[in-house]
Amino acid sequence: MKGGGIENPAFEAPGAVLGRQCYSGPAGSGADAAAPAAPGPGLEEGPCGWGSCSPRALQLCNNPQGYLAAYSLLAIFQGIVVNGLVNISISTIEKRYELNSSLTGLISASYDIAFCVLSLFVSYLGERGHKPRWLAFSAFMLGLGSLVFSLPHFGSGKYQYGGSKLEDTCQAAETTFANATCSASTNSSLHKYLYVFILGQLLLGVGGTPLYTLGTAFIDDSVPKHMSSLYIGIGYAMSLLGPAIGYVLGGQLLNIYIDIQMPKRQDTTYTKVDQDDPRWLGAWWIGFLACFFAIWLLIIPFSCFPKHLPGTAKIQAEKVSETHDDGSQVLVQANNIGQSFKDFPMALMILLRNPVLMSLIIASSSEALVATGFATFLPKFIENQFGKTSSFSATLGGLVLIPGAALGQIISGVLVSKCKMSCKGIIKFMICTCSVALILNTVFLFAKCGNEPFAGVSETYNGTGTLYNLTAPCNANCKCLRSMYYPVCGSDEVQYFSPCFAGCASYSVNNMKKTYHNCSCIGKAKRGRGSEDFLSEAVPGKCPTQCNFLPLFLTFFFFAVVFTFMATTPTTVAILRCVPDKQRSFALGVQLVFLRLLGTIPGPILFGVAIDKSCTLWDINECEIKGACWVYDNERMAFMLMSISAACKIITIIFVVMAVYFYKPPPLTKALSRKTSEQISAICT
Repeated sequence: MKGGGIENPAFEAPGAVLGRQCYSGPAGSGADAAAPAAPGPGLEEGPCGWGSCSPRALQLCNNPQGYLAAYSLLAIFQGIVVNGLVNISISTIEKRYELNSSLTGLISASYDIAFCVLSLFVSYLGERGHKPRWLAFSAFMLGLGSLVFSLPHFGSGKYQYGGSKLEDTCQAAETTFANATCSASTNSSLHKYLYVFILGQLLLGVGGTPLYTLGTAFIDDSVPKHMSSLYIGIGYAMSLLGPAIGYVLGGQLLNIYIDIQMPKRQDTTYTKVDQDDPRWLGAWWIGFLACFFAIWLLIIPFSCFPKHLPGTAKIQAEKVSETHDDGSQVLVQANNIGQSFKDFPMALMILLRNPVLMSLIIASSSEALVATGFATFLPKFIENQFGKTSSFSATLGGLVLIPGAALGQIISGVLVSKCKMSCKGIIKFMICTCSVALILNTVFLFAKCGNEPFAGVSETYNGTGTLYNLTAPCNANCKCLRSMYYPVCGSDEVQYFSPCFAGCASYSVNNMKKTYHNCSCIGKAKRGRGSEDFLSEAVPGKCPTQCNFLPLFLTFFFFAVVFTFMATTPTTVAILRCVPDKQRSFALGVQLVFLRLLGTIPGPILFGVAIDKSCTLWDINECEIKGACWVYDNERMAFMLMSISAACKIITIIFVVMAVYFYKPPPLTKALSRKTSEQISAICT
């Protein structure tokens, strides 16, 4: 950088001491002649390497394809951590650290808070800086954030699997209750780890900022205009491969016990500990540690790329502007805005006054709110709506969200590239995809499940007791613990909070399977079971759901995701085209600030609050302190999520229509004359 602004030597091209090398590419001589006075050559289409060390083998990667490969790898690992492992671990973290969905939504949003704060400054300062080195810094911070996010596991000690001794039948409840004191809970410091999770997410946000601003703009700088959407679409699709891997990997890791080694149970007659037990927690932290090491390895390739790839000058000179004709292009060129930090306010105002840009930004923010909310809570929705385990729900969520999103990105990138759509054509294409997605969103109306029978929650105890009260005459003398959630399914096909609340007096073990007998709260079986001896028995676990809408829901939701993400790549390309060339990175930074403020920050929080509002049974300990939610109202949850999604998609369509209305392409003569005048200055400053 030059002028009176802030210098940024850490991310500029290598200095003379490192053997700065500059190519004289197709426009090399002209660039050097026309470039403003600067401490060194203006055009740096250098070799791939570190200073004077430029191995010939590395030059095979010194092209857009090589950069795209490195960019994709970093985007994949960023997606694995931020949109895969974090989301899949939410349910486990809630239970392990006694957090509700609103607080875990805050954890999820912390990434976007950091992104939002830094996005404007990084995109502005990095516009003329050494973009690949910014991505090396990005890799460093992403790795550090992954490490910090895993630290609570190592500081919180061994997980107490439901207490040292589990005596859950009615007779033993009195003695167990005597040992359950409030002081044990009040001394718990697990809530404090909330701040460590937030710190980890903030560091991840710092690392993610250069990736999707400077990294994307570098792709657009280095390839012809008609290929830009294809390259960006591939890069974005690869970034979605990360969450897919994260969901699948995280789902498998949740099958491993949280402390690796299973604890020994004191009730020796029943030693099996498995995922069917609602208190089972998986090893959520392993994936974060693995990604910490892998991401730091990516610092190496990004540190060897030059400031500009060979051939960039020629590509930039051949591009024809499609900037929205509001005079901003002339203003930026005449005043050379962006050369120093003192130009920041004016550069920002130019973008904020661009009606096409702001319409596209608000539309993409509305879509981001829904996408982030579902990315965070879709596994939880499937788990509670269709009665699946946490790991299986996470895997299903990943198999629907990620391939659908990646497919949508690639399809739209190919269509825009092959059809060579103009800026206005791209925006009209977005209207079509968003409208189809809105129609498919109605799946929540007809593919939802009713509430399964739950004694004391959705129905009474055979006509005794009251709703939302787990205690009834049949278990009043048992003095059961509300904090000991261990659901059982009675022979009457009704779920009970625990064997104690079902009034079960005894149990037997056969082939490691436990069965409770003489349960006073369980009525006659709804279906004939044979002998009268088994009419009042129960087995551990939730009752099998009678809802068969899961395949239908997943099918419709998959296509809704495809059409939703078909608008993502076109949005990015339209934003890059409708602003002055020298403000492209900055425009992406402005977009991502609004994307976070209006979309991805409130998204998980709003969805978390909506899900909490549908809770019908909270985890309440001996001190009457509310923890995580155990049981939800399925119909209310489905209705609230559909309402949020539909409202956001309607907002998206309205603002995309406004973008089409406001857009004014530059006159052809002006665009051609601008092309000639900027053949050299496009990348020299």
